[in-house]
This record gives sequence, structure tokens and C-alpha cells, in this order.
Amino acid sequence: DEDMDYTGGGRRPVANVAVAVLAVGWALHAFAVVARGLAAYRVPWGNLYEFMTTGALVITTVYLLFLLRKDLRFVGTFVTGIVVAMMCAATMGFPTPVGHLQPPLQTPWLVIHVSIAVLASSLFALTAAMSVLQLLQDRAEKRAAAGERSWAFLRLVPAAQGLENWSYRLNAVGFVMWTFTLIAGAIWAEAAWGRYWNWDTKEVWTFVIWVVYAAYLHARATRGWTGARAAWLSIVGFLCIVFNYTIVNTYFPGLHSYAGLPG
Repeated sequence: DEDMDYTGGGRRPVANVAVAVLAVGWALHAFAVVARGLAAYRVPWGNLYEFMTTGALVITTVYLLFLLRKDLRFVGTFVTGIVVAMMCAATMGFPTPVGHLQPPLQTPWLVIHVSIAVLASSLFALTAAMSVLQLLQDRAEKRAAAGERSWAFLRLVPAAQGLENWSYRLNAVGFVMWTFTLIAGAIWAEAAWGRYWNWDTKEVWTFVIWVVYAAYLHARATRGWTGARAAWLSIVGFLCIVFNYTIVNTYFPGLHSYAGLPG
């Protein structure tokens, strides 16, 4: 329905099988991540390979947990696609053997800062997928009003307004988490390097992401930015996250350059 609650109408056996297969994949993935942590005797997110594999696991976890209360099976293909892309990038682009952490990472702030960042990124990944579907559904609704046909699978997707409302709610939660990530990162930087802010490339892009989502929330709440404009701003925010964790970590030298290298 409009609020994405299960209604009991219309059985979807293929979608249910897909969710079951995803749950099996999640269990195997969780075992691999835990095994990595046990082998390294630490939390398994000390480099870009570990961060991406753990992030992919958390995205799947968040999605499956939401499925317990809300019928988000319609977005499963997009979410799974993001997870597969992250796993391919981790295993083929950033393979890193088990090793010790570099000194700046040997702190409890690694667990605090990175875990919240991963959770926030997972929510943003989910809202980005919903925003893509919102754009497609909005176009389909306009075509239907004009008497034209659209893609059949969109009949299984909630209305564009419902997608937008839920994206806004989840982005608000993710924004609070990202704010904490920014603050925790500054405290960690002061402990590691003696300054709360060093204008490092990674720090700047973390702030850019915060600004994009702050603009999204502000524009939608006070300026009436709804529909396609809000969806595109949500998608741009997630693309900034992808850029931050791939291009910035790999090609921009700085204090965080160890993030993409073996520990």
C-alpha cells in the first residue's frame, strides 16, 4: 500500500524466493566477514577491501530488517545490484591480505566512527534506489494519465509520492548518523594528528556529503522541493558517497590514503 505495509493481497512467489536466496547469501557473507575479523584479531574494516565487504553486508542487513515490517521487495533488485557491485569492486579492485592496522587506526574510534558511517551509507544506498524508482514511477504515472503504457513491473512499485515520503524519512535518519560520523571523525583526527580539521581530501568530501543531504532535507522541508528535484538530490548525495569511498580513497593523496592499502 501507500505506506509500504504488507496487505496480504496478491501472492508473489518469485519475489519470496528471491528474498530467501538473498537471506542465504547474507548468511554466507556474514560468515566471511566474521571469519576475516577473527583471522585479523580485530574489527574487519581496517582497509578499503574490508570496508566495502562489511558495507555490502550491512546494506543487505538493513534491507532484510526493513522487510520484516515493510514490503520493500520492489527495490530488492536495485539493492542487490549495489551489493554485487561493491563485492566485485572489493574483490577485483581492492584485494587486501589480512594484516595489522596502521597506528592511526589502532583506536576505539575506528569502531565508533566507521560503524556509524557504514550504517548511514547503507540507508543512503536504500534511499538512492528508492529515488531511482520514484523517478521511473513518476514518469509512469504521467504516461498513464495521458493514456500511454509504461513498464509492467512498475505496477508492483508504490506510488511516487509514497516512495518520496519514505526516502525523506530514511534520509533524515541517515543524515543524523552522518552528522555523528563527521563529529566523531573530527575527534579522532585530533587524537591522531593533533587537529580537529586538516582540510584533508577525505575530510572535505565527508563534509560535502553532509552539505548535500542537509540541502536535501532543508529544501524539501522548507522550500517545497518535491518530486523529481528531491529524488535527484538524494541520488547526487549517494553518488558523492560512492566517489568518496572509491575515487578519493584511491587517487587522492592525503592523511587517509591508507584506507585503500593493505593494513
